[in-house]
Amino acid sequence: MVFSSILFLFRFMPIAFGIYYLTPRRYKNAVLFVVSLIFYSWGEVRYLPIMIASTVVDYVASLGIERRRAKGFRGRGYLALSLCFNLGSLGFFKYSGFLAENLNALLGLNIPVLALTLPLGISFYTFQTMSYSIDVYREDVKAEHNFINFGAYVTLFPQLIAGPIVRYSDVARELKERTHTLEGVGKGIQTFIMGLGSKVLIANNIGSLWTRVSAMDFATVSTPLAWLGIMAFALQIYFDFSGYSLMAIGLGKMLGFEFPQNFNYPYISKSITEFWRRWHMTLGSWFREYVYIPLGGNRKGAARQYFNILVVWATTGLWHGASWNFVLWGLHFALFLCIEKAFLLKKLEKSRVLSHIYLLVLVLISWVLFAITDFALLGQFFTRLFGGYAGSDWIYYLRNYGITFILGFLFSTPILRKVRDKLGENHLLVTVFCAVVFLMSVAYLVDSTYNPFLYFRF
Repeated sequence: MVFSSILFLFRFMPIAFGIYYLTPRRYKNAVLFVVSLIFYSWGEVRYLPIMIASTVVDYVASLGIERRRAKGFRGRGYLALSLCFNLGSLGFFKYSGFLAENLNALLGLNIPVLALTLPLGISFYTFQTMSYSIDVYREDVKAEHNFINFGAYVTLFPQLIAGPIVRYSDVARELKERTHTLEGVGKGIQTFIMGLGSKVLIANNIGSLWTRVSAMDFATVSTPLAWLGIMAFALQIYFDFSGYSLMAIGLGKMLGFEFPQNFNYPYISKSITEFWRRWHMTLGSWFREYVYIPLGGNRKGAARQYFNILVVWATTGLWHGASWNFVLWGLHFALFLCIEKAFLLKKLEKSRVLSHIYLLVLVLISWVLFAITDFALLGQFFTRLFGGYAGSDWIYYLRNYGITFILGFLFSTPILRKVRDKLGENHLLVTVFCAVVFLMSVAYLVDSTYNPFLYFRF
């Protein structure tokens, strides 16, 4: 069940929120826990035990760490239990087939390749629960003794499937005591609708162009159409994921939670360094806090820092998918992050226009690496991208998708936020605008069968 579906909008959400609001305060977390389990089960009930097991293991591990610390020990065994279970679960379902295929190819072995379906949200909730165990071990947070409260945190349905990655410290206070106001609910609804519109009206529409281009024989694609196609994918993945994050943040506000921001207009950046401060911010924060800094960060000299960046970004690539193209995607960013840290950042500051062009070209190239998993097709697409192949095929698609491109370009900048801020005091205009966006989104969902969500595969 996705947020951008008729089922969620007109069945699950009204029923779930109705029950939640009518429930006395002391039982709200229990209701939230149960509702979240139902939400997850709707999409993938067979893997529900994995998520419950992860919840139980990290709950027990955190209490074990706390008990061992009271006796003068660090509790490393309990931390190891948490890490091994979560990384083991993620590794088995996400990477076992990838590992078997590569060992067979390299060593001539015949290891059976398991055809496993990736459990929904496992890349997100394992990172979330691991961060909790690590924070308890570091004494950054106290262990949660109430299992219902902890279960509600892990399974919280707004961010369960695709983030943002919410650390326990972000919501610890709100799990125990949070307020529900009409103003908060109203802001949550507005945020949700903005996310819904981003996903349905922009991402879905522009995404259909990339779907059509990626299904073509690349040998027939002109250079302009290749660039048009990858720009469409760039806009699709941004509005798809940022829209879903906004919907999650909006739902959180309606429940009394303040989730961290996940996107901050990354396409207006002027360097790769800045881009990754604005794109999927909670994931970047997670890798910085739990991988980069423990490796030594920038504290052990330039050579070690560059090595740490390579490790982090190879891992980030693998997090996105068990395929070498994702590793290449991560190393692409690692290379330019190292170059920027070495000397390029100072040069980029001299020209806002050139730095922005530099950023957009590199990011578009990265999306080619991200979107095409087959290396033969990847090479062929790059040939079309930079080969200077003429053709008029792109004119048809630009004519049909031109308005969506314009909207995508405009709304990937802070212009909408500035307009919204100016209208902030005019509640009538804001209400009318949100109503129009919602009705248009619903009309699209009713009329169209094209409603993918890219990050479900990760």
